[in-house]
Amino acid sequence: MKKIKKFAGIALAISSVILLAAIFLPPSNSGKAEKTVVVYTSVDQVFSERIFARFEAKTGIKVKPVYDVEASKTVGLANRLIEEKSNPQADVFWNGEILQTLNLKANGVLAKADVAAALPEGFVDPDGQWYAFGGRARVVIYNKKLISESELPKTIAELPTHPRIREAGIANPVFGTSSTHAAALYSEWGDGVAKTFYRSLKDAGISVLEGNGSVKDYVDRGRLAFGLVDTDDAFEAMEKNPDLDMALLDQGDGMLGTLVIPNSVALMNGAPHKPEAEAFMEYILSAEAERECVNMDWIHIPVHVDVTPPEKFGSRGITVMRVNWTDLVKKLTVSANDMMNIFVN
Repeated sequence: MKKIKKFAGIALAISSVILLAAIFLPPSNSGKAEKTVVVYTSVDQVFSERIFARFEAKTGIKVKPVYDVEASKTVGLANRLIEEKSNPQADVFWNGEILQTLNLKANGVLAKADVAAALPEGFVDPDGQWYAFGGRARVVIYNKKLISESELPKTIAELPTHPRIREAGIANPVFGTSSTHAAALYSEWGDGVAKTFYRSLKDAGISVLEGNGSVKDYVDRGRLAFGLVDTDDAFEAMEKNPDLDMALLDQGDGMLGTLVIPNSVALMNGAPHKPEAEAFMEYILSAEAERECVNMDWIHIPVHVDVTPPEKFGSRGITVMRVNWTDLVKKLTVSANDMMNIFVN
């Protein structure tokens, strides 16, 4: 009986020690809150999720992505970020283009990011509120069973008068990279000439589809002979269908050049997870991340000197359209309004 009481006393003492340790000792790492970053992105999930996975493996920071649908794409996300301005939910905006990123800066949505990035001149906002890196080119995808390369337009300006314009397609210029292309032409040609160009395109009977993916699909299926898309759409389709090829417009001395639209990334003003956001920006702007984007066919014109273009781009030389992105944003409102009036209203 005495032994039983002795063991009971020892058990009670041990229990008391365990209870006191639970109360006074610091919590273990197992209860530590997980580091996260909320990234709004217009980049297709098939591409962006691979970058997110690499970043998570490298840093241990969990990415919570928010995507958007093809039709509204960048415009939808940008409008959402503006609506959330007083109560930001996102930390970072990774944009597959740049125009709406510049629009967000104009609306006071962005903040200066403390990010070190080895980028060329013109790819960093003077105020540090956005950064740009490698991108995709705007090209013509065509079906060789329906049209030959020699029959294609040589410049974008001749599209409205092309004899086979009714067999051509573009993505709705209200959205995505097609809207960026419109603003670039407004900047280059002036408002009047650019508006007339787009009005002429519609009057000539060009097919205006939901997005670049739809244009690609129509050409792939032979419903259209050719159309304007981004290089990622063109290469994806060309891999699956040997009857498809791509061509570059406005090449050569004195010509406009092909529009290359860079990716962009920005920190949100009042970002809930700023350190994690800046860590993500550091990664996405690195040569390592750009190389991965090239390898998975998202980026075709890299900006880091030690990152080479994809092999499938071949020996195609490219005359690039010179664009001042900061000036270009000034054309966004007028070009967007005109595109709505011409193609939607």
